[in-house]
Amino acid sequence: MGPTHLSFMLTFVLGFLGLAFNRKYLLSALLCLEMMMLSIYMNMTMWSYQTGSNIFSSTPMILLAFSACEASAGLALLVATTRTHGTVYLNNLNILKC
Repeated sequence: MGPTHLSFMLTFVLGFLGLAFNRKYLLSALLCLEMMMLSIYMNMTMWSYQTGSNIFSSTPMILLAFSACEASAGLALLVATTRTHGTVYLNNLNILKC
């Protein structure tokens, strides 16, 4: 494992720890999820580049498309909760009351 793979794995772990420990705002949770998805994308891109296989060359682009859809759905939820509840704090949101 090279230093670039290690740095992207540490980026994923840092995003996961940020998601686990920083649960105050919805936007920060969404940014941590996006950081995790982008680190997975970079790892898959480097892996397909290093192996030189043409079979998995389209997989990172599909993952990037799913990541963009996840980000747009997250921002839509952020806008919807801000309009209905008036706050973006995760502690004030209750799934049963929505």
